[in-house]
Amino acid sequence: MIKWIKKLFLSTKTEDNNPEMKKFLIVGLGNIGAEYVNTRHNIGFKIVDFLARKEGVSFETVKLGALAEYKFKGRTFLLLKPNTYMNLSGKAVQYWMEKEKIALENIFVITDDLNLSFGSIRIRPKGSDGGHNGLKNINLVLNTQNYARFRFGISDEFKKGKQVDYVLGDWDDAEKVALPERLEMASEIIKSFGTAGLENTMTAFNGK
Repeated sequence: MIKWIKKLFLSTKTEDNNPEMKKFLIVGLGNIGAEYVNTRHNIGFKIVDFLARKEGVSFETVKLGALAEYKFKGRTFLLLKPNTYMNLSGKAVQYWMEKEKIALENIFVITDDLNLSFGSIRIRPKGSDGGHNGLKNINLVLNTQNYARFRFGISDEFKKGKQVDYVLGDWDDAEKVALPERLEMASEIIKSFGTAGLENTMTAFNGK
């Protein structure tokens, strides 16, 4: 028991003395352009926009995207919206990881997911792209699937052959009413990822 406590203390002390381990890159995936702002596919943008607005921080146009910095409980969260369009998201993720010296385990990618009912939460430490073009490009560019991702359900309520129209379509009236509460939870998930860790965040929020 004493050895375990000592190990935990040393681990925590190492993190506290290493600012890079307390910096997190939160990547909301989406497409730039006014026509995409309120589409289901842009939920990643919408979530980081919500958190930035709630906490009073602003996005600045930077190389390969828009970036906002948010500090909470000694952690620094870099909120990134790539401007490369969804299919080339990996380029922006790799650039900002390297520029800010952010460890792979401190990356959190937020995407939409057709396989989950509207508003459902699924957080995973790694995994395949699941047919999502943004994740597919990130996997390719980073040459790994071992980074945390937060999938937000948009359901699959579309007719055969209408998937693209559905994904790039606006939320329906019922979804618009429910979104604020889901966005609030999403913002808490981001903060939990940086402060409580991935495992605790998965336990607290998966299935909510």
